[in-house]
Amino acid sequence: MDEEIFVFDWFRIHFIENEGMAWGVELPGDYGKLFLTLFRIIAVGGIIYWLNDSVKKQASNLLIVSISLILAGALGNIIDSVFYGVIFNESYHEVATIFSNEPYGTWFHGRVVDMFYFPIWRGYLPEWLPFWGGKYFTFFNAIFNVADAAISIGVGILIAFNKRIFKNS
Repeated sequence: MDEEIFVFDWFRIHFIENEGMAWGVELPGDYGKLFLTLFRIIAVGGIIYWLNDSVKKQASNLLIVSISLILAGALGNIIDSVFYGVIFNESYHEVATIFSNEPYGTWFHGRVVDMFYFPIWRGYLPEWLPFWGGKYFTFFNAIFNVADAAISIGVGILIAFNKRIFKNS
Protein backbone atom coordinates (compact mmCIF):
# COMPACT_ATOMS: atom_id res chain seq x y z
CA MET A 1 0.00 0.00 0.00
CA ASP A 2 1.12 3.57 -0.65
CA GLU A 3 3.54 2.43 -3.35
CA GLU A 4 4.60 5.20 -5.70
CA ILE A 5 6.19 5.44 -9.14
CA PHE A 6 7.63 8.82 -10.12
CA VAL A 7 6.70 9.64 -13.72
CA PHE A 8 7.59 13.33 -13.37
CA ASP A 9 8.11 15.42 -10.26
CA TRP A 10 4.55 16.74 -10.69
CA PHE A 11 2.94 13.38 -11.71
CA ARG A 12 3.10 10.08 -9.89
CA ILE A 13 1.36 6.73 -9.96
CA HIS A 14 0.52 6.29 -6.28
CA PHE A 15 -1.32 3.14 -5.23
CA ILE A 16 -3.81 3.68 -2.43
CA GLU A 17 -6.99 1.90 -1.42
CA ASN A 18 -9.61 4.52 -0.58
CA GLU A 19 -12.07 3.23 2.01
CA GLY A 20 -14.44 6.17 1.65
CA MET A 21 -15.49 8.59 -1.03
CA ALA A 22 -13.82 11.66 -2.52
CA TRP A 23 -10.65 12.76 -0.71
CA GLY A 24 -10.87 9.73 1.56
CA VAL A 25 -13.90 11.03 3.46
CA GLU A 26 -15.53 8.11 5.25
CA LEU A 27 -19.06 7.69 6.53
CA PRO A 28 -18.85 6.68 10.19
CA GLY A 29 -20.10 3.46 11.69
CA ASP A 30 -20.35 -0.15 10.61
CA TYR A 31 -22.89 0.64 7.91
CA GLY A 32 -21.28 3.78 6.45
CA LYS A 33 -19.58 1.99 3.54
CA LEU A 34 -22.69 -0.09 2.85
CA PHE A 35 -24.84 3.06 2.78
CA LEU A 36 -22.36 4.77 0.43
CA THR A 37 -22.34 1.79 -1.96
CA LEU A 38 -26.14 1.52 -1.97
CA PHE A 39 -26.42 5.28 -2.55
CA ARG A 40 -24.04 4.96 -5.52
CA ILE A 41 -26.18 2.16 -6.99
CA ILE A 42 -29.37 4.24 -6.64
CA ALA A 43 -27.60 7.27 -8.14
CA VAL A 44 -26.50 5.15 -11.12
CA GLY A 45 -30.15 4.19 -11.64
CA GLY A 46 -31.00 7.89 -11.84
CA ILE A 47 -28.09 8.56 -14.21
CA ILE A 48 -29.22 5.68 -16.48
CA TYR A 49 -32.73 7.14 -16.54
CA TRP A 50 -31.32 10.61 -17.36
CA LEU A 51 -29.16 9.20 -20.17
CA ASN A 52 -32.04 7.16 -21.62
CA ASP A 53 -34.38 10.16 -21.49
CA SER A 54 -31.76 12.43 -23.10
CA VAL A 55 -31.16 9.98 -25.95
CA LYS A 56 -34.92 9.62 -26.58
CA LYS A 57 -35.30 13.41 -26.67
CA GLN A 58 -32.32 13.67 -29.04
CA ALA A 59 -30.52 15.99 -26.64
CA SER A 60 -27.19 17.63 -27.37
CA ASN A 61 -24.31 15.26 -28.07
CA LEU A 62 -22.34 17.09 -25.38
CA LEU A 63 -25.03 16.23 -22.83
CA ILE A 64 -25.07 12.58 -23.88
CA VAL A 65 -21.26 12.35 -23.76
CA SER A 66 -21.09 14.04 -20.35
CA ILE A 67 -23.80 11.82 -18.85
CA SER A 68 -22.07 8.76 -20.33
CA LEU A 69 -18.76 9.75 -18.74
CA ILE A 70 -20.44 10.28 -15.36
CA LEU A 71 -22.21 6.93 -15.68
CA ALA A 72 -19.04 5.07 -16.66
CA GLY A 73 -17.12 6.57 -13.76
CA ALA A 74 -19.87 5.81 -11.27
CA LEU A 75 -20.08 2.21 -12.50
CA GLY A 76 -16.31 1.82 -12.17
CA ASN A 77 -16.35 2.99 -8.57
CA ILE A 78 -19.34 0.74 -7.82
CA ILE A 79 -17.51 -2.28 -9.22
CA ASP A 80 -14.62 -1.56 -6.83
CA SER A 81 -16.97 -0.95 -3.89
CA VAL A 82 -19.03 -4.08 -4.42
CA PHE A 83 -16.42 -6.64 -5.53
CA TYR A 84 -12.90 -5.52 -4.57
CA GLY A 85 -13.13 -6.72 -0.96
CA VAL A 86 -14.27 -10.22 -1.89
CA ILE A 87 -11.93 -10.74 -4.85
CA PHE A 88 -8.59 -9.64 -3.34
CA ASN A 89 -6.77 -10.39 -0.12
CA GLU A 90 -5.18 -7.74 2.07
CA SER A 91 -2.43 -5.93 0.17
CA TYR A 92 -0.51 -4.09 2.88
CA HIS A 93 3.20 -4.38 2.04
CA GLU A 94 2.56 -7.10 -0.56
CA VAL A 95 0.88 -7.62 -3.90
CA ALA A 96 -2.79 -8.55 -3.56
CA THR A 97 -3.85 -11.98 -4.74
CA ILE A 98 -6.84 -12.10 -7.07
CA PHE A 99 -9.56 -14.64 -6.21
CA SER A 100 -7.91 -15.18 -2.85
CA ASN A 101 -9.13 -17.78 -0.38
CA GLU A 102 -8.79 -15.09 2.29
CA PRO A 103 -10.45 -11.90 0.98
CA TYR A 104 -10.16 -8.84 3.22
CA GLY A 105 -13.78 -7.72 3.10
CA THR A 106 -17.37 -8.52 2.34
CA TRP A 107 -19.77 -7.67 -0.46
CA PHE A 108 -20.52 -3.92 -0.77
CA HIS A 109 -17.64 -3.00 1.55
CA GLY A 110 -14.72 -2.91 -0.90
CA ARG A 111 -12.14 -0.17 -1.19
CA VAL A 112 -11.78 1.93 -4.33
CA VAL A 113 -8.29 1.86 -5.81
CA ASP A 114 -6.87 5.31 -6.58
CA MET A 115 -3.61 5.89 -8.39
CA PHE A 116 -3.18 9.27 -10.15
CA TYR A 117 -1.39 11.87 -8.09
CA PHE A 118 -0.45 15.34 -9.36
CA PRO A 119 1.42 17.23 -6.60
CA ILE A 120 1.96 20.20 -8.93
CA TRP A 121 3.44 22.50 -6.29
CA ARG A 122 4.76 21.81 -2.79
CA GLY A 123 6.22 24.25 -0.35
CA TYR A 124 5.65 26.60 2.54
CA LEU A 125 2.97 29.24 2.18
CA PRO A 126 3.89 32.88 2.90
CA GLU A 127 3.68 33.90 6.57
CA TRP A 128 1.32 36.81 5.79
CA LEU A 129 -1.41 34.44 4.55
CA PRO A 130 -4.25 34.19 7.13
CA PHE A 131 -4.84 30.76 8.74
CA TRP A 132 -2.39 28.81 6.52
CA GLY A 133 0.62 31.14 6.59
CA GLY A 134 3.92 29.37 7.15
CA LYS A 135 2.42 25.89 6.79
CA TYR A 136 3.61 23.25 4.32
CA PHE A 137 1.14 22.92 1.44
CA THR A 138 0.74 20.67 -1.59
CA PHE A 139 -1.29 22.06 -4.48
CA PHE A 140 -3.60 19.37 -5.81
CA ASN A 141 -3.11 16.77 -3.15
CA ALA A 142 -5.97 14.50 -4.29
CA ILE A 143 -5.24 10.97 -5.49
CA PHE A 144 -7.85 9.67 -7.92
CA ASN A 145 -8.56 6.96 -10.51
CA VAL A 146 -9.85 6.67 -14.09
CA ALA A 147 -13.47 6.50 -12.87
CA ASP A 148 -13.04 9.72 -10.87
CA ALA A 149 -11.47 11.39 -13.91
CA ALA A 150 -14.42 10.34 -16.10
CA ILE A 151 -16.90 11.76 -13.59
CA SER A 152 -14.91 15.00 -13.27
CA ILE A 153 -14.63 15.44 -17.04
CA GLY A 154 -18.36 14.75 -17.47
CA VAL A 155 -19.28 17.31 -14.81
CA GLY A 156 -16.72 19.74 -16.27
CA ILE A 157 -18.39 19.47 -19.69
CA LEU A 158 -21.79 20.17 -18.10
CA ILE A 159 -20.42 23.25 -16.34
CA ALA A 160 -18.32 24.62 -19.21
CA PHE A 161 -20.93 24.11 -21.92
CA ASN A 162 -24.17 24.41 -19.93
CA LYS A 163 -25.60 27.22 -22.09
CA ARG A 164 -25.04 25.19 -25.25
CA ILE A 165 -26.21 21.90 -23.72
CA PHE A 166 -29.38 23.26 -22.08
CA LYS A 167 -30.28 26.02 -24.56
CA ASN A 168 -33.70 24.45 -25.32
CA SER A 169 -34.67 24.02 -21.68
